[in-house]
Amino acid sequence: MHKTEGLQYKIMIKIIKIKLLTIMMFICSIAVFANQSYDVEMNGLKTNDTYTLKTGISIVEQVPNSFYGSWRVTAKLSETSSPQKFKQNSVDLWNLSRENNVINLSNPFTGASASITVSYVDNNVIKFSKTGDYDNMRLTDTVELKLNGDTFSGVNRLTLETISDINNSVIKKETALYALQGEKISGTSIIGK
Repeated sequence: MHKTEGLQYKIMIKIIKIKLLTIMMFICSIAVFANQSYDVEMNGLKTNDTYTLKTGISIVEQVPNSFYGSWRVTAKLSETSSPQKFKQNSVDLWNLSRENNVINLSNPFTGASASITVSYVDNNVIKFSKTGDYDNMRLTDTVELKLNGDTFSGVNRLTLETISDINNSVIKKETALYALQGEKISGTSIIGK
């Protein structure tokens, strides 16, 4: 190989590397700023996978103000893999509040409080989840609801995992599906969003 051929070869490799880097950067920018959603219709609610950006706006900012406040929530068991573990019916109190980009759900009766992760908002349809660890168990609630003024309806999918003390693997997984009905007790929309 002549010196000029070796130099041409090195230049071609550098050009290819630059082009590949440019293509990779373009693909990454599309993935971040595109509205990436995989819609699924379930019980009249549209759901999708979790994304924190939707065309550059925090998804928390898209949650309607009418979502916040105190709610009386009734839950009725629809299906479960473990009937002895989950209650047939329950009544709860949810206080939903927001500080900056963090939404908190608390229950004044039990003292429980957790940050929730919003994964989907489409006008008055909201999907969120929260996970809590209790001893060797992990409980994940995934809630999909549709606001209708001072009420909402929806579902709560519970997953209760028993975790091994030895290697932190999941030993047992139990699930339940609850139908939810919510009635606003206090707190109103300031701007009617």
